[in-house]
Amino acid sequence: MGRSNTVRKDKRQHVFLVGAKSIGAYGGYETFINKLTEYHQNCREIKYHIACKANGDGCMDEKKLEDARRISATEFVYHNAHCFKIHVPSIGPAQAIYYDVKALDECCKYIKKNKILHPIVYIMACRIGPFAGYFKRRIHRLGGKVYVNPDGHEWMRAKWSKPVRRYWKLSEQMMIKHCDLAVCDSINIERYIHENYDGKGVRGSSPKTTFIAYGAETRKSRLADDAPQFAEWMQSKGLKPKEYYLVVGRFVPENNYETMIREFMKSRSKKDFAIVTTANDAFLEKLEKELHFKKDGRIKFVGTVYNPELLTKIRENAYGYFHGHEVGGTNPSLLEALGSTQLNLLLDVGFNREVAEDAALYWSRKDGALAGLIERADELSEEEKENFGMKAKRRIREAYTWEKIAGQYKDIFLA
Repeated sequence: MGRSNTVRKDKRQHVFLVGAKSIGAYGGYETFINKLTEYHQNCREIKYHIACKANGDGCMDEKKLEDARRISATEFVYHNAHCFKIHVPSIGPAQAIYYDVKALDECCKYIKKNKILHPIVYIMACRIGPFAGYFKRRIHRLGGKVYVNPDGHEWMRAKWSKPVRRYWKLSEQMMIKHCDLAVCDSINIERYIHENYDGKGVRGSSPKTTFIAYGAETRKSRLADDAPQFAEWMQSKGLKPKEYYLVVGRFVPENNYETMIREFMKSRSKKDFAIVTTANDAFLEKLEKELHFKKDGRIKFVGTVYNPELLTKIRENAYGYFHGHEVGGTNPSLLEALGSTQLNLLLDVGFNREVAEDAALYWSRKDGALAGLIERADELSEEEKENFGMKAKRRIREAYTWEKIAGQYKDIFLA
């Protein structure tokens, strides 16, 4: 009884974050939640609650997080946020839908039990459209609001079959219809939402949207150039500073690893291609069968790197960074590359142009396009590379600092 009275007097804005698998991994939402709660960890006006996956692909292991404090087998505290883990049965592609539905159900139960006033439930990605109306009504009855981040075009991702893609498109439509606010992380995504869904909401309404990008930092790694941790990692991977191209991200088809590897193999570059990515044995075998990249000693899969200072140091010492994402909004790995790496070679799509503008070089998936760009990049002068690096960091400082992004989120959560 005393617990309930205490909670009732809690005037903080409670925000429930649903949709990320874990905190601190390579996914965009995982990075976002990590940085948002870091910048708001001492904010007395907002209390975060974060759903995490307890098992399966990409699940949360809080032991990997510095400063995480375990409460129980299913709960922990990180950046002063209350984190709770959802167990997901092994049911194939439907796991993602089950996970979000179960997480939302747990949020509603927690809000009701603790008598939380005017909560905000922020759902990342449009996976649960058929349940959107139900949860909106349930959360509204609890005095809350539903915010949605529509991400990019999930229905375009190469990994999905045509029936699944049709589901994602319908799901997106229903979630935009049943949210109180769509927070778009790209101007292109916000424009797309209005072009496709204006006049198609409840009683012919148009979606309410706002644009808030992801963030990045431009500071140097805290590791020195001769730090043993960095030197040992480089030596173990057979890499030398400024003698490798780099990519960091999830190992999935729509990030165009096949194009990047094939084109690098075609190029006459004497540098290495270091691939920092998650495990995906089936995709790896498929690429080896098609490309035979193991015969090319320059192609190096170097595993995952979860230490942020080491990863930043690896970015800083890359000769150039490849970014092949074509589905999604403002991508965190691109922002981090612009903040750390001098030379960035990006797939030429609207999302990437919007972010980098003239601070990068661009390539298409046309045969030979990237290979040719790599060879031209190899010949750039120090002055040209420094100029690209300065432009990239200026772009981050002007539009994408985490301080700015966290401030914008604080404004919409406390509005």
